[in-house]
Amino acid sequence: MFDTKPFETKFEQAVAHFEEELKKIRTGRAHPGQLDGIKVEVYGTLLPLNQAANITAPEAQLLQITPFDPGNIQAISAAIRADQSLGFNPSDDGRVIRVPVPALTEDRRKLLVKQAGEKVEDARITLRTIRQDALKEAKRMKEAKELSEDDVKRVEKGIDDDMAVYNTKIDELFRAKEKDILTI
Repeated sequence: MFDTKPFETKFEQAVAHFEEELKKIRTGRAHPGQLDGIKVEVYGTLLPLNQAANITAPEAQLLQITPFDPGNIQAISAAIRADQSLGFNPSDDGRVIRVPVPALTEDRRKLLVKQAGEKVEDARITLRTIRQDALKEAKRMKEAKELSEDDVKRVEKGIDDDMAVYNTKIDELFRAKEKDILTI
């Protein structure tokens, strides 16, 4: 019999990855996840920022970064400035780095919604790829006489039903993020 569990797990992972990607898109409020994509050169190695410092959001419009080693403050500030897509300008006092999160303009909000839409499309492509893999596996099993024609049809219907469920989850997540971005 055809086991759909591995494919359902992949669907779940794709939706979870999509959720993580949406967290990286900033809204009007400061969120430590906004700096997840930043890599810092520390001790001659590139590390994710959260492995070189503690990131908090003490206020709605401010991120505070406390390096584990104060000697890395300049490298962390430079890495944040270097990521132009964020548009952040950090300042430090020798112990902590403060990153003011500017309020979003209307144009910037629309651009962020567009970025989120691109991530939706990427997630849908991933789901379709998983679906194709499942259908290929079912056809392979049919050719090996492990599944009957009716079983293949049943598998296709089950996978398509799963696709509909996960596409709906992606739509709901996107609508929530869009509302969050556009809310002033």
